[in-house]
Amino acid sequence: MLTQQIKTQMIAAMKAKDDLRVQTLRGAMSAFTNELVAKGRKPTEELTDDEAMAVLKRLGKQRTDAIDQYTKGNRPELAEKEANEKKIIDEFLPQMASREEIEGVARAKMAEMGVSDATGIGKLTGAVMKEFVGRADGSVVKDVLNGLIS
Repeated sequence: MLTQQIKTQMIAAMKAKDDLRVQTLRGAMSAFTNELVAKGRKPTEELTDDEAMAVLKRLGKQRTDAIDQYTKGNRPELAEKEANEKKIIDEFLPQMASREEIEGVARAKMAEMGVSDATGIGKLTGAVMKEFVGRADGSVVKDVLNGLIS
């Protein structure tokens, strides 16, 4: 289970006195508990791996947004801290599909579905996203499809 793996790594980080890793993993565990409570379950229960993965993706996206904000606000030290936290969170997420991999699947789906213009882009996007279940960022898929169709 992913939650057990994170707990184990948090304990190891505590022993190694790796403060950033401890704080990041502790935050993830807290987010898991919040998710359980939000779903009306007991905080002592465990999330499934899929639920935990969704929470970790959300945490990663929050870090990405924070990095953008801190960079725009001319606070590079805070942006760097968020980037380091994102690296720790990303260790637990599956490897994301490359742009080339997405493009290959998109071309195959375009031919399969007979989509050649922007009118069918919604269905095409759904089909490509379903193919990558959690391994592709929606904005990257959208960029790839827009590049292929226009």
